Amino acid sequence: MEKLSLFGLPASWTVTELTRYLRQLLESDEALQGIWVQGEISNLARPVSGHLYFTLKDSAASLRCVMWRGEASRLRLALKDGLAVEVHGSIRLYEPQGQYQLQADAIRPLGEGALYQEFLRLKALLEAEGLFEAARKRPIPELPRVIGIVTSPTGAAIRDMLNTLRRRNPLVNVILAASPVQGDEAPPGLVAALHRLNLEAQPDVILLARGGGSIEDMWAFNDERVVRAVAKSEAPVITGIGHETDFTLADFAADLRAATPTAAAELATPITILDLQSRLTETATHLRSSISSLFERQRMIVDDLLGNLRFFSPLRHIQTERQRLDESIRRGHALQAHRLVLERSQVEGLGRHLLALNPLAVLGRGYAILTLKMDKSIITSKAMVNVDDELGVRVADGEFAARVIP
Repeated sequence: MEKLSLFGLPASWTVTELTRYLRQLLESDEALQGIWVQGEISNLARPVSGHLYFTLKDSAASLRCVMWRGEASRLRLALKDGLAVEVHGSIRLYEPQGQYQLQADAIRPLGEGALYQEFLRLKALLEAEGLFEAARKRPIPELPRVIGIVTSPTGAAIRDMLNTLRRRNPLVNVILAASPVQGDEAPPGLVAALHRLNLEAQPDVILLARGGGSIEDMWAFNDERVVRAVAKSEAPVITGIGHETDFTLADFAADLRAATPTAAAELATPITILDLQSRLTETATHLRSSISSLFERQRMIVDDLLGNLRFFSPLRHIQTERQRLDESIRRGHALQAHRLVLERSQVEGLGRHLLALNPLAVLGRGYAILTLKMDKSIITSKAMVNVDDELGVRVADGEFAARVIP
């Protein structure tokens, strides 16, 4: 039977039992869960497993820490020995070695906590005033003629942006308003640069940018004066501050946020010179096609008008009447020729009839025509003559005289 002490605990512990009991005590203490611990990193190790192992120390004590691979892969801070940090996590006990340690899930530079609280305070204040509302965001022009840049004149950010703008749209006019981007002089310098650009250059869009850095380095872009200047800018503002995971209050006030300065230059030139050339080619092709179609339609209209003109032209009527006259003349000639044929036939018939009735023809058959010599009247009856009247006798081959005898 197990012997118990006065408090109901074993009178004698095994190492495992004691370690497990201590682990339960540590991990059940809410005060040791989700805590921030300040110190200096030492003995930093990065094994192939992807986990992070290091010691957090100050002048009087040290604390072993572990960060598992999942959390370590999302870590933005570049860790190194000697770096002063704040580590967030929970106290755990590693039973195989009987050591307590901090199981970390977040690490930030020492002092970032106070800055972050100030960040949240300013964000809530400015958000309540409506400076971050989506309704006040302005569209970015597709083809800006003038782009203003507010950044340091000596940093890598300005070179990256100028190279990007030159590559994407060399036609744009770029105006730099130089300003410090970190330190005490940065906030008034950024405000003055924004004001100067809007007042003098009147750009179509402004790029507010700087390279990456710590929260302290980029704190000028969380300054209330800078945020209000961004919100008041007459030209739309694109921010490209730090890296993709960095957010500042100026980003919330801007009309558009880019992940990096280079990305900001890309967003400021949504239509590139290649796009313009392609559009120009398409427009020229469409214009040629439209002009060709217009000419073809107009040609058809002119052809129709010419057809109507020819149809209603007096010359057409004259030609028609002339053709009709020619046809009438042709029919007249044909009718006349036909009539001549008929009349000729009739004449020939009458000729034949006359020939049949011709006295000369009768005379040729042995008949004679008798006429009174004194008046040449044809004797058709014997009562017309008397004895001794002189007569003319007409036969087929001539005439001769005769006398009437008793």
